[in-house]
Amino acid sequence: MPVEFGVFVPQGWRMDLVEIEDPVEQYEAMTSVARAAEESGAFDSIWLYDHFHTVPEPTKNAVFECWMSTAGLARDTRRVKIGQMVTCNGYRNPALLAKMASTADVMSGGRLLFGLGAGWYEHEWRAYGYGFPEVPERMRAFREACEIIHRLWTEDDVVFDGEFYQLDKPINEPKSAQRPHPPFWIGGGGERVTLRLVARWGDACNVGGGDPEAIRHKLDVLRGHCEREGRDFGEITRSTSVNVHLLEEGEDPERATGKARMGRSYEEYTKEFVVGTPDEVASRLERCVEAGADYIIVYLPRLAYDHSMLHRFAEEVVPRLR
Repeated sequence: MPVEFGVFVPQGWRMDLVEIEDPVEQYEAMTSVARAAEESGAFDSIWLYDHFHTVPEPTKNAVFECWMSTAGLARDTRRVKIGQMVTCNGYRNPALLAKMASTADVMSGGRLLFGLGAGWYEHEWRAYGYGFPEVPERMRAFREACEIIHRLWTEDDVVFDGEFYQLDKPINEPKSAQRPHPPFWIGGGGERVTLRLVARWGDACNVGGGDPEAIRHKLDVLRGHCEREGRDFGEITRSTSVNVHLLEEGEDPERATGKARMGRSYEEYTKEFVVGTPDEVASRLERCVEAGADYIIVYLPRLAYDHSMLHRFAEEVVPRLR
């Protein structure tokens, strides 16, 4: 199976719009990257984060809401798929979320990739009034949500009486443009709950954070869950997300990453980013593929201000893995 690629657009969450003052221009910068990714022909998908506050610290800077942005990008683009890595289950009722996703899939002409996770960013949970349940409670709610969303895409007259959610025959029409439903991407590598949910309900997973050994281990766990669920492991898309800073040949790494580091030391930056030439980056991604990944989603810094790294990745890295 050929390797597919996705790329995150600058949405604000990672402080990647702060050099643009006007909010309309900030949104247009995000859209411009989405269109550049589409036009390159190298990327199967563009991706958004589902967060309200910036990282690594909450600051009063722009962060565009994930699902409104998904809908906007569905109309701003024509061919590229659009995903969320990943929607936080705690922020929206799952029945409503299933309806939102169905609508976005139709708006895009069948290009939605639906990502869901249990959520983790405590500051924004509490700031927006969601509380912050302990992990076991969040995971039980997540388990119910996965079933609800899948059933609302595939069944009529769904009745559900769970610990967290109760449904009494909600009508979800149209269910989607894609058949049988939009691809269901379940994010996270929890071995007892999350990967079991992938085996039961998911069409794709996202594991390992670009670490080949972690990818290999998590996929071994997933394979075991698939065997127990009677699921074909081979039909599940196996993705990983990697932060990449692409260097020019001969470029000094510390100097080249200066603006992107935003005050962090080079050593701190390289704990988060694979920094290297096209050959070096391709070599690292090849190890991810050898470990079992067949879909690689990259975050590239400073795309809101300069598309050159996106074009170089498309032209100099992607062909080496296809």
